Amino acid sequence: MYTAECSHSFHFTCINNTFAINKFNPFCPICSTKWNNPPFSMPNFYNAPSNNNNQSPFIFPTSSFGSVIDECRPVLESEPLQFSDDDPLLEPSSSSTVGLQKVTIEAIPEREALAASESVSLFTVLVKLKAPPLSAEARSSRRAPIDLVTVLDVSGSMHGYKLSLLKRAMNFVIDELGPSDRLSVVSFNSQARRMFRLSRMTDAGRRNAKLAVDSLCASGQTNIVEGLKKGAQVLEERRYKNPVSSIVFLSDGNDTCNGGWYSRSSPPVYLSLLPPSIFPVKNSGPSEIETIPVHAFGFGSDHDPVTMHAISDASSGTFSFIESYEMVQDAFASCIGGLLSVMTQGLRLSMRSASHGVEIKSIPSGRYSSEITDGESKGTIHIGDLYADEVKEFLINLSVPALLNPNEEETERKTSLLDIACSYKDIVSKEAVEIECDLVEIRRAKTVSPSEMAVNLEVDRQRNRLRAAESIAEAQKMAETGDLFGARCTLSKGRTEIFGSAAGQAGDSMSAWLGADMKETERRMGSVQQYQQEGRAFALAGMSAHGAQRATTKGKTVAGAGPTDDNFSFGLSRAFGAASASGGAFGAAAPAGGGAFGGGVFGAAPGGAFGAAPGGGGLFGAAPSGGGAFGGGVIGAAPSGGGVFGAAPSGGGAFGAAPSSSVFSGGFGAASGGGFGGGFGAQQGAAALGGGFGGAYGGGAYGGAAYDPYATPSMANMVVKSQQVSKTMDDKK
Repeated sequence: MYTAECSHSFHFTCINNTFAINKFNPFCPICSTKWNNPPFSMPNFYNAPSNNNNQSPFIFPTSSFGSVIDECRPVLESEPLQFSDDDPLLEPSSSSTVGLQKVTIEAIPEREALAASESVSLFTVLVKLKAPPLSAEARSSRRAPIDLVTVLDVSGSMHGYKLSLLKRAMNFVIDELGPSDRLSVVSFNSQARRMFRLSRMTDAGRRNAKLAVDSLCASGQTNIVEGLKKGAQVLEERRYKNPVSSIVFLSDGNDTCNGGWYSRSSPPVYLSLLPPSIFPVKNSGPSEIETIPVHAFGFGSDHDPVTMHAISDASSGTFSFIESYEMVQDAFASCIGGLLSVMTQGLRLSMRSASHGVEIKSIPSGRYSSEITDGESKGTIHIGDLYADEVKEFLINLSVPALLNPNEEETERKTSLLDIACSYKDIVSKEAVEIECDLVEIRRAKTVSPSEMAVNLEVDRQRNRLRAAESIAEAQKMAETGDLFGARCTLSKGRTEIFGSAAGQAGDSMSAWLGADMKETERRMGSVQQYQQEGRAFALAGMSAHGAQRATTKGKTVAGAGPTDDNFSFGLSRAFGAASASGGAFGAAAPAGGGAFGGGVFGAAPGGAFGAAPGGGGLFGAAPSGGGAFGGGVIGAAPSGGGVFGAAPSGGGAFGAAPSSSVFSGGFGAASGGGFGGGFGAQQGAAALGGGFGGAYGGGAYGGAAYDPYATPSMANMVVKSQQVSKTMDDKK
């Protein structure tokens, strides 16, 4: 099969006659789009590098007249015994590393002060790490090149529309890789084959990679083990190594060749057949084998989410659930956007008790390994890679003793809590970097005012994130035992706790997003059949995102369709990334002009916040007299409290949606279908490309992208680019 740039696919036999007639001006016989890469010849995918880029690895059966007569897959040459035929690396440019920014560390105690006489058994300090940005100018000269292997399912169930969409997504990925990046393509059905050796993405490399992708045919069974083993082999046996390596793995089914069907509630035994580079054995001690992250994509409702999540989790990758086939390109775009913006490697966060009696009790670090040593006086978190602008936040739970002689009349006494530092390898300069944080202290007073006792909202927000992650994980375990009612109750209880927390009551946006995500997870656990078709995968994709604090595609929402402003971060300046003097994010207009919620930051005028009047009226647009956020009630709900975020009292809607709409479907006052992507006030079905963050939640065009707090600007920008490419291609049809 040959798939053209316009996404139409043809048998080689059928299209051969067309080119015989018009070989110097090739065009699509369906939509008349001019083809830049017609299937005149096939490149050498398997053999070692050669000066002849048109040498064919395929052997086509021909008739006596020389025309191709086999309408399916061409006969392939045998693979080399060892995959040491990768392209040499491009010599790094001599661009200056002077002025490169470093990772920043910030530590926030949960309270401003403690009574001198008070002994606290559980006192929390939030430690926040943020990677430096990657400017548009530096994306080509300063970013780290990548070795990427795509392992693609081409079993019989992938035939037709699914395979065409996958080829289109791969073409987008190929176009986004630069000449320093290298790509290899592995396909698998009953067996696995390396379709394209690890090659640099020069113009010729891109052309050859696309031809390899276009040659894919769907047939046979599903051998996940062989596909991943082949993908790992490509990276393990390469002669040269780019700084970043990863596997992108997509499948729409279960492994039917290594043990058959099994209980989906636990990973299958055949995972032990995978190499330790992608499925390291737990508790096996230190290993010199480098782990290769596997970013797994479950395609449709028949894939194996338990296995794919287990593989991605063990290899420090991510698991995404692509519910709608049309989303595959945007899902790949989000992942690639992150991989092409890696800034640090081997990042390690270390902390040490700074006072006698202050002990480190626990470090809930999600997927990242952590340990507490030296009699609870030292702690370490192993984080690894950070994408540009990526934020990782960890809660460090301490015990803090009372002061000796608490009644002394000193005006200012303090307890030193933690010394914090981090170390990592700067992937651009290749230098080892060590950074120390300011000493974390807390004021001790004879008496503490109520305001000083109030919990810090950033700390509370992270507690909500952990609460959501724990609720989803617990609910997923209950659902696997068949207790769907208990699973839904667990999620409902978790939501209630989040909305009742200090951050939830203050209208914290991340807490609201967490609650809505848990609500959607609960909805997908409505019945055994629904859970098996979509709920299991949705929950596991959510667990992957929360555990790694990294965006994943879930259901009908594309990962990374978040803020495109480089200054975005919850709790930081310029709320939700809105520009101070221009259109801003979420479709807000400049401060002087209306826009969403009135203009400026979420439409706020220069003196207001989130739509408040310039004179500094109420929060979230409430009147100075406190008439309620967004017009009354709880964060905009009707005064009777029936709605949420401005929803009508009858419920149904959320964030200002009409009562009949589902969660996020109206999107902060948007008409049904506008959603986050449509841009807070967008009309029904608005795609918002450039005015929001892609399409509506399930309703907008090109992927149904939605806001995600774990998304980085690089991921968001790549998703927007993918949507623009898709729109351009669709407009040509």
